[in-house]
Amino acid sequence: MKEQIIERTLYTDKIRPYIGQPIIKILTGQRRIGKSFILRQIISIILQSDAKANIVYINKELKEFDSILTDDDLYKNITSRLSVESNNYVLIDEIQEIPFFQHTLRSLLAEGNCDIYCTGSNANMLSGELATHLAGRYIEFPVHCLSYAEFLLFHKLDDTNESLQKYMKIGGMPYLIHFKGDERLCMEYLQNLYSTILLKDVIARKQIRNVNFMERLVNYLADNIGSLFSASSISKYLKSQRQQLPTQMVIDYSTALSQAYFIYKVPRADIQGLKIFEIGEKYFFEDLGIRNAIRGIYPLTEIQKWMENLVYMQLLRMGYDVFVGKSDTLEIDFVAQKIENRLYIQVSFRLDVEKTMNREVAALQRISDNFPKYIVTLDDFAVGTTPDGIRIIHLRQFLLGSF
Repeated sequence: MKEQIIERTLYTDKIRPYIGQPIIKILTGQRRIGKSFILRQIISIILQSDAKANIVYINKELKEFDSILTDDDLYKNITSRLSVESNNYVLIDEIQEIPFFQHTLRSLLAEGNCDIYCTGSNANMLSGELATHLAGRYIEFPVHCLSYAEFLLFHKLDDTNESLQKYMKIGGMPYLIHFKGDERLCMEYLQNLYSTILLKDVIARKQIRNVNFMERLVNYLADNIGSLFSASSISKYLKSQRQQLPTQMVIDYSTALSQAYFIYKVPRADIQGLKIFEIGEKYFFEDLGIRNAIRGIYPLTEIQKWMENLVYMQLLRMGYDVFVGKSDTLEIDFVAQKIENRLYIQVSFRLDVEKTMNREVAALQRISDNFPKYIVTLDDFAVGTTPDGIRIIHLRQFLLGSF
């Protein structure tokens, strides 16, 4: 059966200007997020402008490449396939599976015989292995689960509240299009994917011994999306559940989950200077569907958590650095910063109660600068602009970038 490939222009458009440039292009993100398909789309783009291009493709998840065990093996495989008559393009999928791969990349880049693209499913690849050996010689393209706009395109849906509700439930893993909206099949797939990510990208890679605690930690984080807490508070809670584990282990295990792009830690920062506070952060999941497969679907009690998770992920897709805003007793759900641009965002399920409306507006009114301020809601009747310029927009509008 021919596999359907839908171009994810959100990423290919960003990568396109760098094709043929002497810099390594690295696509990063959680397992099964769609990085391999984007690589294949890049190959198609290359061949459209360079029909004689020599494509060297390596995918460490395919048995064909099992013999590549070291960086020497990698170097020999690539150099043996390079052409002297054509432009060479090297694309390596899941490169973190090859120990010391950075040595090969550094040599190939210095030799100047090929244009290099890689994908990876572990952030440590950039913060440690690559940063040390290739500082300034690579560019990262973070890949995320489907945006709401992509979800509508992939599943052939119209933009309606029902479509948004489905997106909240099953999430944005690209492979779900094969299940044609069957939520039971989607959840079974996502439960299996969760097990794979936890085993391959977290437990095995970090040699974690206390698997039971890791699973309890994931469950705790899934239950508390968008809640402010610290590693010490998590440790205290788990102790109350008869899990005697030190704070440092909580830090190590949550870091391992973050490095697999499974969760994101959002720090608190002072609104004035964005100085980071050492204590207190929020956690969000890359994909809401996987989170729901872990903890179940309870729309009536968890929709506020879902909304915050979706808003946070959309801000990441838009290229913002995101913080929880704090100033004295004032707290803003999200402060999003990109170069000199900043957004302040409050997220509220409904605004039909005056007390709720006043609380959300008051928090934004107390910010003295003139950067845009938004309240994102599911309340259709509240959409509009307050007298002092605070925009109230529907979640669908925010997720589609129509603001």
